[in-house]
Amino acid sequence: MTIEYFAIGTSAISILFALVLRRSVKKEPEGDEKMREIAEAIREGSRAFLKRQFKSVFVVGVAVALALWYFLGNLIALGFVVGATASSLAAFLGMQTAVMANVRVTESAKSGIQKAFSLAFKGGSVTGFLVVGLGLLVVSGFWWWTKDLAALIGVGFGGSLISVFSRLGGGIYTKAADVGADLVGKTEAGIPEDDPRNPAVIADNVGDNVGDCAGMAADLFETYAVTLIAAMLLGGSIFAGADAAVLLPLILGGVAIWASIIGFFFVRVSGITNLPAGKAGIMLAMYKGLVAAGILSAAGFYWAIGELVARPGEMGWSNTFAKVVKVPGDAVWYFFSALVGLIVVLGMVLITEYYTSKKFRPVKSIAESSKSGHGTNIIMGLAVSLESTALPALLIAFAAYAAYIFAGLYGVALSAVSMLSMAGIIIAIDSFGPITDNAGGIAEMAGLPKNVREVTDPLDAVGNTTKAVTKGYAIASAGLAAMVLFSAYASDLAAAGKSAVFDLSDPLVIAGLLIGGMLPYIFGSLAMRSVGKSAEAVVLEVRRQFKEFPGIMSGSQKPDYAATVDIVTRAALREMILPAILPIFATIIVGFLLGPKALGGLLIGVIITGFFVAISMTSGGAAWDNAKKFIEEDQPGGGYGGKGSDAHKAAVTGDTVGDPYKDTAGPAINPMIKVVNIVALLLVPFLK
Repeated sequence: MTIEYFAIGTSAISILFALVLRRSVKKEPEGDEKMREIAEAIREGSRAFLKRQFKSVFVVGVAVALALWYFLGNLIALGFVVGATASSLAAFLGMQTAVMANVRVTESAKSGIQKAFSLAFKGGSVTGFLVVGLGLLVVSGFWWWTKDLAALIGVGFGGSLISVFSRLGGGIYTKAADVGADLVGKTEAGIPEDDPRNPAVIADNVGDNVGDCAGMAADLFETYAVTLIAAMLLGGSIFAGADAAVLLPLILGGVAIWASIIGFFFVRVSGITNLPAGKAGIMLAMYKGLVAAGILSAAGFYWAIGELVARPGEMGWSNTFAKVVKVPGDAVWYFFSALVGLIVVLGMVLITEYYTSKKFRPVKSIAESSKSGHGTNIIMGLAVSLESTALPALLIAFAAYAAYIFAGLYGVALSAVSMLSMAGIIIAIDSFGPITDNAGGIAEMAGLPKNVREVTDPLDAVGNTTKAVTKGYAIASAGLAAMVLFSAYASDLAAAGKSAVFDLSDPLVIAGLLIGGMLPYIFGSLAMRSVGKSAEAVVLEVRRQFKEFPGIMSGSQKPDYAATVDIVTRAALREMILPAILPIFATIIVGFLLGPKALGGLLIGVIITGFFVAISMTSGGAAWDNAKKFIEEDQPGGGYGGKGSDAHKAAVTGDTVGDPYKDTAGPAINPMIKVVNIVALLLVPFLK
């Protein structure tokens, strides 16, 4: 058996497992006619947006593919097309899964927390195992067919570019709708978040699918694929002649998929009959699956590395995999490097939960500050967002240094692959959030009994934390993956006989550092500005409908949901273009005008500031969101006043600021970092 066949076979099993889960979810009832009508409106809005988005991106993709074909050859251009197509498919499948599952979770919530939780997690797992199966299939299949590492760069570029568009377009859509719905519906009209009288409520629920599900699926698909590709590139560069160095990332990815499938069956809730007391049990149930998958992955990594790493001082052939020359070195140290990646997963989960869960100081401090007004809520939220960068930075610094000490640059690559290999179970945990969010929205719009929202609301609150955990995981993995890509850039420069010394006394390197450090800030600013402009249009439209159709509030007139859906669709598609192309053109301009040294400095600057800006935005935004929910759940005598209080209004303002932070600008920086690095790799043959 060859490693390529093992990887391709495993990816097929992952996709098949996802399809079996999907069939199981689809068999569940969708509820009454009104629930089905609402779900269909959300489904149609989601499909319409993605269809129009893909048409817009198709034009850009064709132009890029033709340029790659002309300048770099047909294989890299074909790789770009394959990567872009797979990333688009991941986004579409993520959206399809969510719209299929949400109404069924609403119906199952009538039967209690256990059934609703199980169905929501199963729906999230469909996306998770489809994404990792698709990612491993594309990388291993394309390598098996071409045996060309340079062509794999095209695959990574295609996936990353589509991911940027998906994250930006979906993020702008969902947050423009959400902010517009909150500012007028909650703050001005005083109606609940998912009240059917709000003209933006359908657009808000559509946004959960196209932003949190489609965008997240494309994001983690490209992160998974690019990390595998980066490790394969570095392995081929460092260990020329030892093909196991190129293939080891593929077998690690395959092993982790098997471990994640087993881990899925560890996720069970039992004994939870009432909430909020059972929230900790919900989170613990998902963490059981994550820990089980991590332990099984570690055992599998030990076996795989032992098979593909030679004894000290020896070169040898693998006994299990045909015609594979082992990596020279000591298997134990390579295994320790892979173990570092799993430790980072656990560390990021714990750190992100601390900063975003309602149980801990950061969120409670924002809620407390809301008592004194809007301004103090914003100040405290910004303080928490800045503070939230410290522990992840220390964790990644420790991980990179430890992996390097164990096994050099290739050890850092293995730690990144190890971390991303857990993406299947992580995406399952993430997708749980938007599914339960939409389930609650459907329950509110359909006018279901209070006991249904008493099930969906706590699940949604847990989902807010799990979504933040996944964003932190993706950004941390992007930091490690970008470090590996930078090493590949330096290696390619050296192989081409060009200077690869990045000396801080060199003004070109400093110039590159400053320009690169600037990019995430400008990118984030453009993304935030796009949400603000789009949300403004939604606010004006909702106000117009409330003014011109006073019967909406009394229930005698129906809001024009289609008008707000159309506004945010057009705005998101228009506003996503500039920030998406900015990193590509900036990298090309610096490379050609200032040369390879400045371009190397740019890569370092993007990695450093991008990591901090993204973590700050995602964790801070989630903390703002859960501070609002903390106040909404205030018990009598708690001191916050619950919904409608002055503290709650201040928290809604903070959540409005935090929404584009955590769901648009912050997550989109993740693929942006890798786009810059991949474009730099493609430019190496042309640099002087």
